[in-house]
Amino acid sequence: MRAFFDTNVLVYLFDRDAPDKQRVARTLLEREASAGRATLSTQVLQEFFVTVTRKLGVPVEHDQAERAVRSLSDLSVVQVDTPLILAAIETSRRLRISFWDALIVGAALHSGSTVLYTEDLQHSQEIDGLTISNPFVELQTR
Repeated sequence: MRAFFDTNVLVYLFDRDAPDKQRVARTLLEREASAGRATLSTQVLQEFFVTVTRKLGVPVEHDQAERAVRSLSDLSVVQVDTPLILAAIETSRRLRISFWDALIVGAALHSGSTVLYTEDLQHSQEIDGLTISNPFVELQTR
């Protein structure tokens, strides 16, 4: 079993403006990585770098962001290639989700993941055997 991490979950590792989500993201990543299940894609690495260096209230310095990308690269990483892109186009059309979300779903399925941690899709939704899980859903009910 693998657990796929979408960019938005990993960004919270560095988001000082969301300490509760930061704690949840860190605990979840540590648990899944120590069990050898944490998986992501080259798309996630790219989006992560751009987001933490440009879009956070307190952006991360480039050197620190690069170290984080190098560290995340030690996890299982799916290479986004042409077949995944073409499959994402079909998934986007079939599920009526954004191409970028469909590419994440495709990479997660390609990796053999059974769970996708993300805020971008419907919590508990099942897509071709992949369960969507918003790890912050309990924080939203507080």
